[in-house]
Amino acid sequence: MSREPWRPSHPSALLIPTARAGRAQRAGYLLLALGAAVLYLSGQPLAPAARSLTFHFTALQIGVLLKGTCYLAEEIFHLQSRHHGSFWRALNACFPQRWHGLLLLVCGSACVALLDGDGQLLSLHLGLASLCQLLILALGLHKPSAVEVSEMSEKSKQNVAHGLAWSYYIGYLKIVLPRVKKSMEEFSRANPNVMACSETWKLHILVPLSCDVCDDLEKADSNIQYLTDLTETTLTRAGTKKRVYKHSLYTIRDKDKLWHCAVEYATPLQSLYAMSQDECAAFSREERLEQAKLFYRTLEEILKGSKECAGTYRLIAYEESGEADTHFLSREILWHLWQQHHEEYAVCEGNHPHAPATTLNSTELNLQISASDLPHPLRSDCF
Repeated sequence: MSREPWRPSHPSALLIPTARAGRAQRAGYLLLALGAAVLYLSGQPLAPAARSLTFHFTALQIGVLLKGTCYLAEEIFHLQSRHHGSFWRALNACFPQRWHGLLLLVCGSACVALLDGDGQLLSLHLGLASLCQLLILALGLHKPSAVEVSEMSEKSKQNVAHGLAWSYYIGYLKIVLPRVKKSMEEFSRANPNVMACSETWKLHILVPLSCDVCDDLEKADSNIQYLTDLTETTLTRAGTKKRVYKHSLYTIRDKDKLWHCAVEYATPLQSLYAMSQDECAAFSREERLEQAKLFYRTLEEILKGSKECAGTYRLIAYEESGEADTHFLSREILWHLWQQHHEEYAVCEGNHPHAPATTLNSTELNLQISASDLPHPLRSDCF
């Protein structure tokens, strides 16, 4: 194979999104500081400014209170099914933290003080504020944006991708990956000329971001040919006696050279694709792409935290080129095989290879996940 590595179509940083780093909140702090500076430099009297700010705070808290009241009007019909028959639980679910009530009390008291006891004017202002908030609720203007929904789902780990990634790991990868090295060693002893590079003794997991999974790799790319199956793993699991787990070994043709590796698709991507084709799922192509990227990121986080799976896998994320390229998939796999082979020789020589800026290898896919978003440590004794 040529010494020039294969380069995937897009940089990894553009394919797999990193976790949001709280820049929106920091931008809010910055705008707050700028607004306060502008107000101070404008030379406006402090009393009217304080009165206006206090009134706006009070109006916002009234809006929160009214929104909670509207939601409570719905939730009282679901006390048994959603709140275990507890009205208090429904109340806590509809209204925010208790300090909002305290803030409303403080702001209301400040309004009374700043308006010099003019109760009629205060009532008029609060009444108009309530009407404005109710109008916002009636028109649906209070609903969060798509970015807010995405951020909330990612932080709470409630995306479809999170569930699929954890299910794929717990129900499959955690079972088969610790046995991959042993199967590869057995095959290498029986066929010493086939699997010469021990760095490629891994399960190569294909993650197409389009979720287009081909059941037959030979039909997907003619340079990929089935060779044989590795040793089967037989377990009794979830009521099924002697459930069989196995991996297929493939030959990847690179001009006049043949490479061999165990490769398969990440099967949960088929579920994402099927959901996008089913009207009942209400799952668009854009949502499917976002979930596929999040699936890859979550799966990588999980596997990085799993000691028993260390060094037994290689995730290959890619986005198909728009051109009719019949050998795109084999080139993606070949690049990763070449990279692993290169790393093995570099370690032997005491050097560290430098990955090209446009590759999709797992070394470069530094997703910069914040500490709060990292999965908890995985322990095999808890499973």
